[in-house]
Amino acid sequence: MKKITLLLATLVLSATHSYAQLKVTKIRNKDQDHYIATVIGYPIIGLYTYVNQPEPITILNADGTGIMQNEDLVKENIIWGIECSESGVPIFKEGFNSASYSFWYRITGSAKSKTDDGNNWILQSFSIHYDRKKMFISGERVKEYVEEDKKS
Repeated sequence: MKKITLLLATLVLSATHSYAQLKVTKIRNKDQDHYIATVIGYPIIGLYTYVNQPEPITILNADGTGIMQNEDLVKENIIWGIECSESGVPIFKEGFNSASYSFWYRITGSAKSKTDDGNNWILQSFSIHYDRKKMFISGERVKEYVEEDKKS
């Protein structure tokens, strides 16, 4: 009996943990609501750089925070997400061996961000190129990825 109880508790905890990983955030930009999430089924978390250049960089963390470094090499803290439906399904446009998403971010922690109303979200393109195993932010910053084995 204890084994069944332990098994049920483990299943409930793992289901709760899996569900809790998908966090959808409602944002407002120019009087229009959008929903963003940091999980889209691909390993988008990590370091993005220009090809053959160490800087500027973009770092995306799993918790929706990160760093965006602009061309003059100033690093700014950001919160970010990929546009999705209210239920968390990523919104994308399928291409030939690629998919395009809407990448939203907002600068935090700077003097400029402290004076805004929280609606200053910046929209950039985010694309995944399956055949090249690369992801791009705004077509410039790139990250290579390895597809995880999907076990049946």
